[in-house]
Amino acid sequence: MSALSLPFLSCTSSSSYPFSISLNSSFSSLIPFQRVKLFGSTSKATTGSFFLTARAMAELVKDKESGVAAAGGGKMDIEHSCTFLEACSEEELLSGIKKEVEAGRLPPNVAAGMEEFYRNYKNAVFQSGDPAAAETVLSNMAVALDLMLLDVEDPFVFQPYHKALREPFDYYMFGQNYIRALIDFRNSYVGNLSLFYEIEEKLKQGHNVVLFSNHQTEADPAVIALLLEKTNPHIAENLIYVAGDRVITDPLCKPFSMGRNLICVYSKKHMYDVPELADMKRKANIRSLKEIALLLRTGSKLVWIAPSGGRDRPDPVTGEWNPAPFDSSSVDNMRRLIESSGAPGHMYPLALLCYDIMPPPSKVEKEIGERRIISFHGAGLSVAPEIAANCEKSEEVKDVYTQALYKSVTEQYNVLKSAIHGKQGLEASTAGIALSQPWN
Repeated sequence: MSALSLPFLSCTSSSSYPFSISLNSSFSSLIPFQRVKLFGSTSKATTGSFFLTARAMAELVKDKESGVAAAGGGKMDIEHSCTFLEACSEEELLSGIKKEVEAGRLPPNVAAGMEEFYRNYKNAVFQSGDPAAAETVLSNMAVALDLMLLDVEDPFVFQPYHKALREPFDYYMFGQNYIRALIDFRNSYVGNLSLFYEIEEKLKQGHNVVLFSNHQTEADPAVIALLLEKTNPHIAENLIYVAGDRVITDPLCKPFSMGRNLICVYSKKHMYDVPELADMKRKANIRSLKEIALLLRTGSKLVWIAPSGGRDRPDPVTGEWNPAPFDSSSVDNMRRLIESSGAPGHMYPLALLCYDIMPPPSKVEKEIGERRIISFHGAGLSVAPEIAANCEKSEEVKDVYTQALYKSVTEQYNVLKSAIHGKQGLEASTAGIALSQPWN
């Protein structure tokens, strides 16, 4: 399947468009057009959306700023630079980064990260062989760089429970379209698709569902949503992610996080990075737990959590990737929240394989602003039947239950690894894990 092969219009003016466009460049500019319409529907994005020029998009900057301010980003009291939205070539994008640094609007370290991000994304998308790769890179990176600059100018502040920003600018579909170009759908698989339909039915009945999953990359939410967008759009768009603080503080990551439903927590792995902040982080996590409890009381909620407390890392000796061990206290906290919600609850083990697309640093880093290594690759997602928790509350029982979830995730992960890395494809299916490619 070709990656993000969508129709584009060249960088020329047209009086038939609902915007006033004045262009003086002959370069092809490929910025998604009307934000609400373009990003308002997953199905539209995958079957062929309309595109306009960067200057047409620039007309909507004020709407974006007002939307961000209303959602918690604060009041924009500065004029937003449209340097990236007005770029019609790679040269203009890269020179725009330098221009913003010279103007004092962009810190040099963030600028360096943005340029590296651009070059790595370009290389990855070109790996797809898509004839529209150049246009896709320019389009997606112009929007991404603009959103990153906007957050530097006026940082968005996430609340303990953050609802995806879908209008006036749809950050969800921005992230979908950006990551879509990195997934090799010909070498991607979904395990036990029927169970995702089962989960949707339980949500319709008012039940709550928690997905206990391994965690591989910052792009996990988009990968999950992209692999399910055709068959299970409700799951794709309504999943609530328990997310660490790094994805809501890094200016290169925040625009992608703004398009997801998040419960924001501080990871145990980073609790004592700055010892004097540890108490504040613990109190913030308590507030986030209360938010989860309130959400679950209303029923029909789907929550994703990585009980490992962070992303998987390769074995330092063998280089092999496997799901990181689950923390039994994290699992038990979610179990208790589910049981006390007043609504029926279900807990499913979920496996995700996508580290090739955007692998984390080999070791956990304290500093914000990690390098983004990006590639075009297949990805996999699988869910297994729910595992009911034992009524006993002893530590031994908690550990046994956690290990049961982890074992299931590992088994599913190994099947996905055989299908994708082992090149076995659909033949890697087992009696308990049926692989499919529902987008075909």
